[in-house]
Amino acid sequence: MQIIAPARVKRPLVDSYGRLIEDLRISITDRCNFRCQYCMPAEGLPWLPNDKVLTDDEIVRLARIFVRNGIKEIRLTGGEPTVRPSLPNIVRRLSELRSEGLESLSLTTNGVLLDKLAGKLADAGLTRINVSLDTLVREKFHRITRRDCLDRVLRGLETLEQYPTIRPIKVNVVAMKNFTEDEILDFARFARSKPYVVRFIEYMPLDADGNWKREQVLTGREIFTVMNAWKPLVPIETEPSSTSRRYRFVDGIGEVGFINPVSEPFCSTCNRVRLTADGQIRTCLFSIDEWDLAGPLRAGATDDQLGEIMHRAVAHKELKHKINEGAAFQRASRSMSQIGG
Repeated sequence: MQIIAPARVKRPLVDSYGRLIEDLRISITDRCNFRCQYCMPAEGLPWLPNDKVLTDDEIVRLARIFVRNGIKEIRLTGGEPTVRPSLPNIVRRLSELRSEGLESLSLTTNGVLLDKLAGKLADAGLTRINVSLDTLVREKFHRITRRDCLDRVLRGLETLEQYPTIRPIKVNVVAMKNFTEDEILDFARFARSKPYVVRFIEYMPLDADGNWKREQVLTGREIFTVMNAWKPLVPIETEPSSTSRRYRFVDGIGEVGFINPVSEPFCSTCNRVRLTADGQIRTCLFSIDEWDLAGPLRAGATDDQLGEIMHRAVAHKELKHKINEGAAFQRASRSMSQIGG
């Protein structure tokens, strides 16, 4: 079998603070089949017109240029990416970028369609997955997502277990006061009984309704304290750019993680940028400004010209978000479903 060496990176993406950008989140749709309360309103929030959404070919071309400029990890997001019928095709085509230096291809999903899609995604070359699951209680699941689909999500997770090429399976729990506390140990037991990494993510001000309040944030430290008192946790070494503080239980059964962007920001090691479904570069979840790739792409820009836009955008990457700085904090110019996680 012939081994193809990765193509040489043209010029690494480095921001003005010296951070090497190697992680790209690509939103392939702003549409979603859930209406989670911390993300979207019950009604409204109109979708992008179809002609504004990047095509499969456009996504692959831009991803290839990003990889040639040093991106090593790509995660597909939404909205809900599994509602895009061509998702397996996109995954298959992006997985071919391994010959050019891509090392990881992952997906963030609400999991409701995984019972039907897991096999196709594995065959297409998906290597990692994050499944959002904020509660294990049916009534609470219905309340937070406005959908009665908990059983389908759990079935999708079980289906994923049949495909060992997709690992790890991460379960992401948005942690909120007066909602999550009574399930902390249930999720700990879940992590110990299933081949999943359960990660708690602090609730961030990215809701479409703009109702976020700091008092609603259940911090990672608070969750860690409860869990560690139940069964001791041992830290796992991670890469400096990792968003998650990882731990295994002292007996080695199960792993959990804590993503604490509000109480313990990790901006100084952030190596991520995002591409929205309509082709805009966002250098932070809380960006006010965006950098247009779709317009130049559709106007006939060359790969080198598009690469220069990528470099200019990264050069303007923010030093940090300002969630903890009172009046200095500005909400993002779009809600989470419109940005991509």
